[in-house]
Amino acid sequence: MAEISEASRLYRHFREIFGDDRPRRRLRRTGAEVMGRTGSEPFAPGRDPKPLGDAIDQLSTQLGWQGPLSQHDLLSSWAELAGAEIAKHSEPVAIEGGVLQVRCESTAWATQLRMMRSELLSRILERHPDAGVDTIRFQGPDAPTWKHGPRSVPGRGPRDTYG
Repeated sequence: MAEISEASRLYRHFREIFGDDRPRRRLRRTGAEVMGRTGSEPFAPGRDPKPLGDAIDQLSTQLGWQGPLSQHDLLSSWAELAGAEIAKHSEPVAIEGGVLQVRCESTAWATQLRMMRSELLSRILERHPDAGVDTIRFQGPDAPTWKHGPRSVPGRGPRDTYG
């Protein structure tokens, strides 16, 4: 009987410990299969390793990670998508419900980017179709509010009400 390799012993040991939940089918072996291996056994010839990138792509597709991975890729490559000048004055914040939210440094930049929405959206759909972006929402900077905090006043706020 042929000597079993260390990898085969380790594989069999793990199967004993963790069990094997795969359904089993009993097949009748032909003479050729008895003499040679069929290729379905571990460490059989023809079971060459696959490139890591292909294995990760296959795994992410099986687990349904394509959308979230594409969304994060879109957020990280905003400078390439929008251009260096636009990226200096805007930052993508999140993607929620098919809406890409972009915070701009001024209301003027937000207005300008609203006019470029269809061009930016077509670039996004071309490069990241799995991201699930339907539209883009451009926000200006957060303005200070007088509704909360130590300087809040009841009513309409800090106005000149002398007359």
